[in-house]
Amino acid sequence: MKILAASDIHADLDTVEKLAKKAKEKNVDLVVLAGDLTVLGKGLEGLLKPLTNSKKKIAIIPGNHESEADIFFLSKKYPDTLYNLHQYSFKVGDVGFFGCGLANIGPNEISEDEVRSRIERSFNYVKDAKRKVLVVHMPPYKTKLDTVGRNVNIGSKAVREMIEKLKPDKCICGHVHETFGLEDKIGETEVFNVGPKGKIIYL
Repeated sequence: MKILAASDIHADLDTVEKLAKKAKEKNVDLVVLAGDLTVLGKGLEGLLKPLTNSKKKIAIIPGNHESEADIFFLSKKYPDTLYNLHQYSFKVGDVGFFGCGLANIGPNEISEDEVRSRIERSFNYVKDAKRKVLVVHMPPYKTKLDTVGRNVNIGSKAVREMIEKLKPDKCICGHVHETFGLEDKIGETEVFNVGPKGKIIYL
């Protein structure tokens, strides 16, 4: 299975058009969008048009710039194309996707306790899948992906705890602009800060 994962587009329509073109050229099975697609939730549906028009399946979570309601209503409008992964889950073949969006700062803040419970709740529906992918907005704490400045870690301790406990095969995140494109590992889990340019990930 081949997916194209991206995050932190921040209302850049040109970036979305490039992602839609890449998804088509690489013939990906799924597009994963790991939050902060807009600036304060404005124009989300129009921004995603190049991707929804491409007929590719899309898994999506809110970042700290989108609300839960933004993503929920959009997924209801495109039920055959767009899948809300914020505390929900779904399977594509033998791969289970589960997740939790929002962040620990900004207008759509979420507590670490909520992150824990929502990830665990969504995981329960895909725990029997052969391979599992966790999609979050915040990177796990104390990794290459959450380090800014002089070794200042701004990631989520709850995300890290859930990776250590649930052991997904992959974790996709964004949020920290300084580490876009970097990868790390927690145990056997590969973790990717995918950023707006996007990354092809094989499962």
